Amino acid sequence: MKKLTNTLKYVLLLAISAALMVYALRGQDLSSIKHYIVTANYSWLILTMALSVLGYFSRAYRWQMQLTAAGRTASFWQVYHAMMVGNLANVVLPRMGEVIRCSVLWRSNKIPVDVALGTVVAERVIDVLVLAGLLGTVLAIDFNRFWGLVVEKLLGGNYDAMARNRTPLLIAAAIALVLGLAALYALFRNLERLRQNALFAKVVKFVKGLLAGVFSVLKLEKKGVFLLHTAFTWLVYYLMNYLAFRCFPETAGLDWRAGLAVLTFGTFGMAAPVSGGIGTFHILVQSVLLAYGISLEAGIAFALVVHGAQTLLIALMGAISFVATVAKKAPTAELVAEIAQPIPPQA
Repeated sequence: MKKLTNTLKYVLLLAISAALMVYALRGQDLSSIKHYIVTANYSWLILTMALSVLGYFSRAYRWQMQLTAAGRTASFWQVYHAMMVGNLANVVLPRMGEVIRCSVLWRSNKIPVDVALGTVVAERVIDVLVLAGLLGTVLAIDFNRFWGLVVEKLLGGNYDAMARNRTPLLIAAAIALVLGLAALYALFRNLERLRQNALFAKVVKFVKGLLAGVFSVLKLEKKGVFLLHTAFTWLVYYLMNYLAFRCFPETAGLDWRAGLAVLTFGTFGMAAPVSGGIGTFHILVQSVLLAYGISLEAGIAFALVVHGAQTLLIALMGAISFVATVAKKAPTAELVAEIAQPIPPQA
């Protein structure tokens, strides 16, 4: 039954991605899209893929710094391979890659999953802050061009209606507050009884390990180096999009502001809970380029080429890391079944 449920979940995710791609391609000239893709200058794309490799190395080194600050030691290649296996998993299982990479690191270096996951949470918090800063910058640079895009794509065009009628939101907030206070009261009232519960004790232990990983950033010995790697990683993300403009004559004239906008909204698309950002990335990037006067066909061709190249690179690098770290230790079929269920945190 569990296998059937998991299979249906994966099929549903792929179906959603497929539906989004159909939505992105609706009413467009497919022959024009094919022409854009076939005639693209792929030398620039190769350069962006080379930069991506450097970005993955930098991100792995940053994660290694966090683990070291959390009191856990792992070699660079152990950390890198675990990260790339997680990235490969994210192509199929949205956001599960973060848990799987921590599970791989446990298998390769016995780093507790709760601590490793805490460092990943801290990493994601930093990325969210950077993304929020990028969104603010994009809107500040060209507010009128992109405010409509934010409303239509991220708020579903409901901003004005929400602003005019706030009563449902206030009621929902009040209900959430009351329920939250009631839950806290029940927790403190039964705290002594809960402490004697084995499951509660395990949860508390896991949360402590998680927090140790989260706050590892505050214990970094070289905070400046950590920030430099963070900046370098996001610079690579930016250059991947900006240099890819040169692949197509239609987008070759776009400036740095367009590159920043594609990076920002494209990242929102990749963060959506669908397989590998398929569909959401394409729709948002296409919409951004349309705002800059690029046709729908050229916009979707750009999104298909950039996303396809990066997915291919992750598949290749992730497969190499999978073989290098885990596939050689157990039969592949058994390992895939095992790795889908993360190892519990260890002391």
